[in-house]
Amino acid sequence: MIFFGHRFIENENFYHICCIEAILNTPPSSTLYIEFSEENLDIISHTVLNSMPIALYVENITQLLYASAFGAKYIVVEKELAKTAQNVAENYLFDAKILALIEEENDIEELALLGVDGTIFPNAIIKINS
Repeated sequence: MIFFGHRFIENENFYHICCIEAILNTPPSSTLYIEFSEENLDIISHTVLNSMPIALYVENITQLLYASAFGAKYIVVEKELAKTAQNVAENYLFDAKILALIEEENDIEELALLGVDGTIFPNAIIKINS
């Protein structure tokens, strides 16, 4: 299991961007965190065309499939969707890792038993303004 934002384990941060211009305010080669929506397709397409690593936050299985099609490195889901998302990812052999967004360390054991790739705490996501 991989951890992002856990207090014991140092790992990379994700940079939450809301527009293409905000990318200029992120460190080189950083993973960009984008919420999947139709309004953000221009940002997502820009990152794909420029081979930038992205973590896409999705709310349902359809968006999960789109995130994989866009080549997301990580797909972030709510804890309740994590097991289903992991099953779909394994069935379709996604390259992306499924990360469950959690706030409590108590959730780690449950997610590990479900076979979820990893967890991400909110403090691993840094909001970037344009």
